[in-house]
Formats: sequence, structure tokens, C-alpha cells
Amino acid sequence: MTASNQSTPKTSDQRVVLVTGPSGAGRSTAIKVLEDAGYEAIDNLPLSLLPRLLDGPPIGHPLALGIDVRNRDFSTAALIEMIETLSRTDGLKVELLYLDCSTDVLVRRYSETRRRHPLAPAKSPIQGIEQEIDLLVPIRARADVLLDTSTMSPHDLRAEVERWFAPETGQQLAVSVHSFSYKRGVPRGVDMIFDCRFLKNPHWEESLRSFDGRNKEVADYIATDPRFAAFFGKVKELINMLLPAYIEEGKAHLSIGFGCTGGQHRSVAVAEKLVNALAQDGWQVSIRHREMERKAQNGSASSRGDKS
Repeated sequence: MTASNQSTPKTSDQRVVLVTGPSGAGRSTAIKVLEDAGYEAIDNLPLSLLPRLLDGPPIGHPLALGIDVRNRDFSTAALIEMIETLSRTDGLKVELLYLDCSTDVLVRRYSETRRRHPLAPAKSPIQGIEQEIDLLVPIRARADVLLDTSTMSPHDLRAEVERWFAPETGQQLAVSVHSFSYKRGVPRGVDMIFDCRFLKNPHWEESLRSFDGRNKEVADYIATDPRFAAFFGKVKELINMLLPAYIEEGKAHLSIGFGCTGGQHRSVAVAEKLVNALAQDGWQVSIRHREMERKAQNGSASSRGDKS
């Protein structure tokens, strides 16, 4: 996720969320979620019409605009130039939501739906997918919010979009805290990451192994590590210093990650503790445990298989 270059938005600014990403990553779903949240949604809007749409005073409700490579006048350079121009325009608060997804998952989704890829209708989907991902690399780097939908269900995607873009409640910065396993790689779109692998590992305690970091006994065990209090205190101190600074820079979202070996115990417990502390301080904060979600999805799929 990249930091916004905008100045702090005024409450009277017209909010505009541009939604893009590779075909099959969930753009249509995200647009629908934003529409349900009160946005005026327009999908596949030609870039040449965007300035005319935004010309004039605020319309009284936020806009969600879907940008697709299939648009007749789409080009990477033109979209980036348009974003930069709009971001410097007084009265507009422009944010770019990029829906990302791994290549193998996109291939599977196209295979399941038997769709042809718009950039390679006469070829295999993988060729169109790779071509589109390469085309969108500079736009992905410009994203204000990047959501990797590879492991998300439509319900998960709806929840994430609502967390980031539901009508504002007066809080100028939304914070998202993630836990993850280093075995499955660092999550994309996270602003800052803290490694928790140096802390005492409940995995080696047989009585705690089957639980996760949301369990009080597991959290208490991790907190007995003599380095834990100092570590968490410094993390919280750093976050407390950065949040006001990000608001001053006009940043609307901040994503924080905690990783450990398996993503079950230490990262989960620290993430939960930080979320509780930030919520008590009055910040708008959400949490996501990547490995917990994956485990739940696999368990659900297994249950469906047992019934068939």
C-alpha cells in the first residue's frame, strides 16, 4: 500500500474511489459493495469522461468508479496521469483501490467459470492474465489501498471493502492489523511489518498447541517472555507517534502486520493486543488473521466434502 500524496481532505471534499485490478480479482464485487454502502457506482467508465463527471461542486455522496483495461481509451500512462491530476484538484479526495490476486488463483477462477480472458479471447487464460498483470504493474504501485483477494471469499472481500471505505464516522485514519505466517510469505499491501518469531512459542507447550493467540492462556504465556513488554511498548509508542503524522500527510489508511512461524500463536496474540489498545484510544481499527481465515476455509471445504 502506498502513502497518499494528498493534503488532509476537508469534509466538503468530493470523495472518489477508483477501483481497478486484474480481471477476475473481484472488481465487480467491490463496486457492488461500495454501491450498497451509499456510493454512486459506475463501472467501466471511459477515462475521457472522468473529468467531465467530476467537474462542478460535490454531488453530496461519494463516487465509486470501476476502471477496466477493456475500456476503449484505457492506457496505463493515461490512468496514472489522470490520478495525479485529480489528486491535485481542490475539492476532490481521490483514492485508488487495487484488487490484486495471484496468477494461479486467477487461472483457477477462469477455469471454473469457463470464461475467456478479455485480452486473449482466442488464447488460453494464462496468456491474458499475465499480459494484464504486467500492464497494471505501475498502477498497482500507485494504489492507496491494495487488497489481495487470493484467499478471500466474496464475504471476506465485502468485509474488507466496508472496513476501508464505508461512510466515514469522523475518524480521519482507518487502521488495519494483520497476523500471518512467514511460511506462506509476507502479505501484500501492508505498510509496516513486525517479526514476532523471537518470542516464546506456545507451539512447544503441548497444552497450548491446539489453541491460537486469541486464547487467554496462550496470550498470557507469550507475555511471560521477558522481552515481550519492552517489545510491545516500543511498537505501541511507534504507532502512537506515526498515526497523527499519517493524518497530517493525508493518508486515509494504515495497515500493520505481525508475523510468526505458523501464524497461529505469537502474531495473533500481539495483533489482538494492539487492536484492543488502539480501540481503547479511540482509533477506527479492524483485524484480520490470515492463517485463521485459511484454516476456517479449509475446514468448511472439508465439511462440504464429507457431506457429498
